[in-house]
Parts: sequence; C-alpha cells; structure tokens
Amino acid sequence: MKKVLLDTNAYSALMVGNGLILQTLESAHQVVMSPICLGELFAGFKLGTKEKTNKAILSEFLKQPTVELTPITAETAEWFARVFTDLKQNGTPIPLNDVWIASQAMEHGAQLLSLDKHFQVVPGLRVVPGVGFEPTKT
Repeated sequence: MKKVLLDTNAYSALMVGNGLILQTLESAHQVVMSPICLGELFAGFKLGTKEKTNKAILSEFLKQPTVELTPITAETAEWFARVFTDLKQNGTPIPLNDVWIASQAMEHGAQLLSLDKHFQVVPGLRVVPGVGFEPTKT
C-alpha cells in the first residue's frame, strides 16, 4: 500500500488500540492527514477532558516522517465541486466535511482509511478494503 488518507474516526480508533488500523498505517509508505480531520479532532478534544494530552499525542503523530498534513488548495476545491455534484445528482449526499475528506483523498491519489460506510457512495473514491467497510461491487 502506497498512500492512505487517515479519516478522523480511523485516527480515533488507532488511539484506542485498533490493531487493524495500526497495521494498515505501518504498511503505508505515506499517511496523509486533512486539515478537515484536524478540525474534527480538535473539536472533539475541546469537548473532552484531556485536550492538552490529546493535542500532544496528535502533534507527535504528525511529526512522524511518513505523515503529511496536506493543505486545502484551489485544486482541492475543484475536486470538492466534482464529488459534491456527483453525490447530489445521484441522490446520495454525505456530510460536507466528508466530501472534503474524500476530495482530498482523490486529489492526492490516496486510499481513504475510514470506518464510515457512507464513503462507499462516492464515485471513484478508493478505500482501504477490509478495515471499515467493503465498497459495493458494481
């Protein structure tokens, strides 16, 4: 496996000891993190009781040589528009943050590492198989 984009819930699962997520990340050459995921994580940290600790752990995770925080660019916005309109036209909307996350995975040629089943409706999105869900066969 070459490149994965780590979704918020996969990071959270990693932090509570999900061995399958850890194994997947260890086999990846590159792990991409979206600022959208960071925002979701920071919001969760603020709502919890261990904000400082959780931020420190995340900071160390982001310093790993295989981990890259990717920016949101005009190209990302183009991908977002494409994914959003495809989903709207197909009548299969997903949460907007997840449209951004899927868009960044596609933009960077990464497989998405997520536990959310709703990503299976995103046309053209590649996901890490056997982790959270299996894409529907067409």
